[in-house]
Amino acid sequence: MNRNDTLAALRERPDIAVLVIGGGINGISVFRELALQGVDVVLADKGDYCSGASAALSRMVHGGLRYLENGEFKLVRESLAERDRLLKNAPHCVAPLPTTVPIFDIFSGIANGAVRFLGLSRRPSRRGALVIKAGLIMYDLFTAARRLMPTHRFRGRRKTLEAWPAINPTIRSSATYYDAWVSQPERLGLEMLFDAMNASASAQALNYVSVGSTEAGLVLTDTMTGEALPLRPQLIINATGGWIDLTNKAIGAAVPRMMGGTKGSHLIVDNPELHAALGGHMVYYENEDGRICILFPYLGKVLIGSTDIRVDDPDQVRCEDDERNYILQSLAFVFPSITIAPSEIVFRFSGVRPLPASSDSFTGRIPRDHFCEFVEPTGHLPATLCMIGGKWTTFRSFGAMAADMVLQRLGLTRKTGTEDLAIGGGRDFPADPDTWCASLAAKHGLSTERARVLFERYGTSAEDRAAHIAAAEMLPRSDYSAGELRFMIEHEHVERLADLFLRRTTIAITGGLNLALIDTVLAMLVSHRGWDVAQTAAERSAFLALLEHQHSVGFSDTSQTNDRRSAQCA
Repeated sequence: MNRNDTLAALRERPDIAVLVIGGGINGISVFRELALQGVDVVLADKGDYCSGASAALSRMVHGGLRYLENGEFKLVRESLAERDRLLKNAPHCVAPLPTTVPIFDIFSGIANGAVRFLGLSRRPSRRGALVIKAGLIMYDLFTAARRLMPTHRFRGRRKTLEAWPAINPTIRSSATYYDAWVSQPERLGLEMLFDAMNASASAQALNYVSVGSTEAGLVLTDTMTGEALPLRPQLIINATGGWIDLTNKAIGAAVPRMMGGTKGSHLIVDNPELHAALGGHMVYYENEDGRICILFPYLGKVLIGSTDIRVDDPDQVRCEDDERNYILQSLAFVFPSITIAPSEIVFRFSGVRPLPASSDSFTGRIPRDHFCEFVEPTGHLPATLCMIGGKWTTFRSFGAMAADMVLQRLGLTRKTGTEDLAIGGGRDFPADPDTWCASLAAKHGLSTERARVLFERYGTSAEDRAAHIAAAEMLPRSDYSAGELRFMIEHEHVERLADLFLRRTTIAITGGLNLALIDTVLAMLVSHRGWDVAQTAAERSAFLALLEHQHSVGFSDTSQTNDRRSAQCA
């Protein structure tokens, strides 16, 4: 069903079983769980799918090593189990990531870690070799029964400097262990969404629709046209993350504050020296103030983050200049000989961690676990299940938890689970990718190199797209073809330019935008949507303004290049 079909179906039949508000990774997860049980479920998001915090994660799929000192053992164990499931169920998007911790002390952090574990101190402090060793032993023990990756190892100073010559020479030792990373988290969410709708005709999803309340009941408003539709769900799931309190207010649920999110900002840097210095590893390090930072190779660039700052308005979150300076200062501590030029920062992004409300003075102590709370029905408003907290890695288990609570409330039973369910292009994943790519190339007249790019981008779903891509020309100064984006426009609920460049592809985040490319893709979108000149100009202006304000990406119409405006990085 396309957008018009879905809206028409809801006009005809506004009575549904479950309304999921929020199309981030957790909302999509519970939507998929319910769809697979045959529940009549609708998902609605005020923006695009995975356009909030689910587009702003650190791209790590991890157990949460540092959560151990907070005593969150259950969360770490669960996260490691979910990490390993993603390695099996989504191998086209999730892959192992060797992670190295530089160590500058031996005994530091022992006493502080003990009192923090007991909740007696909130102050971050540097962690020495013994504290890190204890955490990594527990990490290995939690995964001993299903060992997918090597156990941790320590290196002394000499071996560490041999492996990473540019690292801070005051280092004492290093520890290397394995976690994982996700290349395209937005696409993975989108694949789950479409898997759910393909599995059940009673599962429908809409982006760019808002949910509000009137005296007559709930109203679904199409923000692209302004049309308002009545909607009468038996139960609501509020899966809007950092927006949970705002959503409760919008639908008329009078409940105390539930959320107290913090902002995490990141930089994408195009610096070959730094990329080479990492040696294919993520470096998981402490800044001089004791806060954890990360940097790792990401799609040919380097991702560096992050901050942890309380926020009041999730809609106003962006990476500010002081955060950029903090991140670069932290990098200078661990790789002091490497300097990042302002023009090498090709992208910034920031998102809100959906943490529960807390008065803790140190944000690192706020629990990262997840839970659900029911808000009982009042007046025209049905019962609402609020999904609170959660980290990206645990989206499947969080969605399953919420779905089980909903099924029980509706008097239904679970038919199937998702623990071993492949996602999107992870289905029928080949043991020998080279042979699979060679076959794809021969079948559709592609070069082997091009087939490999498509396989890395879409997994086995590349087979469905190859016929659309084979004869298509490449887009201006891009490794994407016109056929790929045309397929997305026609089949992937694309409404805006940002949907394509920020979420359906990795073009923007890797610094691959240019005005010629933007205008070419805009023309394709205009042809599909039938926009007039005024709508086209407005969409172009809105997208360029979004890039500049949210991501510090600016353009010069005369040079047609992705030059950084010097004022942004001064």
